[in-house]
Amino acid sequence: MVTSLHRTFAFAALVALPSVIAAQGVGTTSGTGRGGGRGGPPVVMDSIRARRLYVSDKKEDFPPGNYAAQLIEQHRIDSVYEVRSRGVMEFRKIVYKSPVDGLEIPAYVFAPLAKRGVKGHAAMVWVHDGIHGSWRELYFPFVREAVQRGYVIICPEYRGSIGYGQALYEAFDYGGKEVDDAMGAVEYLKTLPYVDTDRVGIMGWSHGGMIAAAALFRTQHPFKAGAAIVPVTNLFQRLARSGPSYERDFAATIGGMPHEKVDEYVARSPVFHAENLRVPILVHVATNDTDVWFTEDQQMVYTLRALKPDLAETKIYVNPPIGPEGAGHTFSRRVDPVSLERMDTPEQIDSWSRTWTFFDWSLRPYMDPSKKAK
Repeated sequence: MVTSLHRTFAFAALVALPSVIAAQGVGTTSGTGRGGGRGGPPVVMDSIRARRLYVSDKKEDFPPGNYAAQLIEQHRIDSVYEVRSRGVMEFRKIVYKSPVDGLEIPAYVFAPLAKRGVKGHAAMVWVHDGIHGSWRELYFPFVREAVQRGYVIICPEYRGSIGYGQALYEAFDYGGKEVDDAMGAVEYLKTLPYVDTDRVGIMGWSHGGMIAAAALFRTQHPFKAGAAIVPVTNLFQRLARSGPSYERDFAATIGGMPHEKVDEYVARSPVFHAENLRVPILVHVATNDTDVWFTEDQQMVYTLRALKPDLAETKIYVNPPIGPEGAGHTFSRRVDPVSLERMDTPEQIDSWSRTWTFFDWSLRPYMDPSKKAK
């Protein structure tokens, strides 16, 4: 019997097929032909094209970061948050250990100035965008609003994040241990008596949306609900669409190209695990996204609609006003870089209104269990 899940896998395989074919047929000097076994005359390798397409499978070939400049920039971001948070919300930087290998993970923690009693606050793990990115100041107006709504927010600088030196940068693990890093933030939340760890959600954007979805699609996780905004969903298509320059930066972290490590790429691509979803998820995507292209994101939307219609709230925004990066990719993260206030459009307002309503329903941030009923 052909199920919707089978159709999803078939569609994803078709999307990935051009990359696999291209990778297998780069060139050869043997008589096996371009397809690696079809026969035919020897193919003369185009050395320039081969060099342009070459992707190493060795992590030592991974391009280094500008660690000194990244550290300076991170100090600047921290200082912005310290100044802007005064009198508005509690802000601090902490470090916790990843549950998978003990790697130290820096994190931002934001909380209301006036704390409720024991288990008085719902909380969320917010996962930043960017493979080599960090928690930037442009998230400020949104995290401020979350705290005003009664949430405690923790923002992990998971492995691969910039601004913390070479060791964290080079520990990057695409779709792997970085997910454990983000989930490990909940263990820190358990040390805060005013946080109700039965009311914890997760939300991420772009690469962070991939991490959020991957966490929610695991068979065991600590989250009550989650949101993935313009998420990376399928690493087969992600690498195929982005080309050798992107593949060269990140394929080595998985040990090779998709056709060389099929099982690994399946394991690290959230779309293939949507059947495991057991809690509500919200997904917003844009048709004019030029970072995570809509042809990738629609796979997640359609898969969730087919497999989990009672748990998934999805919305496709058709050509929304563009944001600061990736055209529609940042349609709901439009922020004035000087004032750090929202630059709202109808689509940004709608997306955030839906997001707050979704989490209000799932996490009940307005509830204060520490107050005894009279």
